Amino acid sequence: MSARQRRLTATALAVLAPVLVWLVTDPLLGHRLRITDGEQTLDIGAAPVAVVALLASLLGWGLLTALERFRVPHARAVWTGVVGAVLAVSFLPLTGDGMNGGARVSLALMHLAVAAVLIPGLGGGSRGAGAGAATG
Repeated sequence: MSARQRRLTATALAVLAPVLVWLVTDPLLGHRLRITDGEQTLDIGAAPVAVVALLASLLGWGLLTALERFRVPHARAVWTGVVGAVLAVSFLPLTGDGMNGGARVSLALMHLAVAAVLIPGLGGGSRGAGAGAATG
């Protein structure tokens, strides 16, 4: 499997993973993903979950590709560090008011599910990924 195919598969799985978490936590377990800000309430459904995961995946893929194309030393290690920092920052909104514990845990699990797929799927090496890895 080429680096591009592996990364495309990782992107698709990174979109699917949080949607599966949403399916279990929201419809099955009844932990409504609802965020309240003053008098406005935002119900988070499967479509926004998938779109945000897709955007995060594409941004991660783009950054890694740019690092590789510009031949940044240790591009994958740099990318993994950036991804880890972005993941940590993504938890900050979960510390605020406006959501119950079930929604907070569900959203945290979604963030972790995307990272668990993307980090090895995009950043991991593939067999024979010498110079061809930069083309993905």
